[in-house]
Amino acid sequence: MLGGGSWATALTKILSENGARVGWWMRSKDDVQHLLRTRHNPRYLSSVALDLARVHPTTDLEDAVQEADWLVLAVPAAFVQSTLDKLDRDSLKHKRVISAIKGMIPGKNVLVTDYVAERFRLPHTRLGVVAGPCHAEEVALEKQSYLTIGSPDAELAEEFSCLLRNRYVKANPAQDLDGIEYCAVMKNIIALTCGIAHGLGYGDNFQAVLVSNAVQEMRRFVHALNPQPRDLSASAYLGDLLVTAYSQFSRNRTFGNMIGRGYSVKSAQMEMNMVAEGYYAVKSIYELNKKLQVPMPITSAAYHVLYEKISPAVEIELLKERLR
Repeated sequence: MLGGGSWATALTKILSENGARVGWWMRSKDDVQHLLRTRHNPRYLSSVALDLARVHPTTDLEDAVQEADWLVLAVPAAFVQSTLDKLDRDSLKHKRVISAIKGMIPGKNVLVTDYVAERFRLPHTRLGVVAGPCHAEEVALEKQSYLTIGSPDAELAEEFSCLLRNRYVKANPAQDLDGIEYCAVMKNIIALTCGIAHGLGYGDNFQAVLVSNAVQEMRRFVHALNPQPRDLSASAYLGDLLVTAYSQFSRNRTFGNMIGRGYSVKSAQMEMNMVAEGYYAVKSIYELNKKLQVPMPITSAAYHVLYEKISPAVEIELLKERLR
């Protein structure tokens, strides 16, 4: 497990309680020492007690990777490249890699799995992605949750699904790696925009229209990039979008709400103390779409607010005229 945040903590809880031995890499020596003393992550999901007979925190990245059969990526997308570039290109040669990151590599504008495939010369059949409506906070509370493991290799997807299944987590395999991963990125943009609207005082009626239009926007964009039959009403797509757009636990909605209320991007990021992946995703998806020219009014509105500093009130007013 690479990453020390709430989702890494939640996945470590699930995997270790299911009997897996988890080598857990974290950047902070203080956090590792706190975990070894108390069995709790000091900064995220601190109520979760971890079994140190199965969970082995470390700051040694190479050691954690070398010992693993599976590598689960749960660092913010903005830090993936700087983290993984410390590893030798052949260090993942015999690994299966699962991305639990719902974001893209900033600047490169590529999916995390595509970056891993290129950087470490791995076939996509050794890669997978965790998706679905599953907030880490609810996993900590052992609320019923559903996950989808997307991979072009059906056996890999089923094997990792088995590692996650327990009495409160249902996990199912799927083969639409790109579609699931792109939709997981885009739902953060939608949630962020919903937050902006909420911060401006718009209500549930408008948000329902915003989300229904967002499904159409996601369908157009994903089909343009990777046309194949896919049911966007499935929980890996629509379910993930809904929980991120509406939940109190959604950091992207929270971030957008602060922007709508008048915070600057920098002040919102500092106050949250967590990474809202949607901020970086907006720029990546917007720049990708310069070539595709797919109608994407919601993504464009978010980009104008966050990167061109257009007034949120003005931009949402313009967006209203493009929604149906």
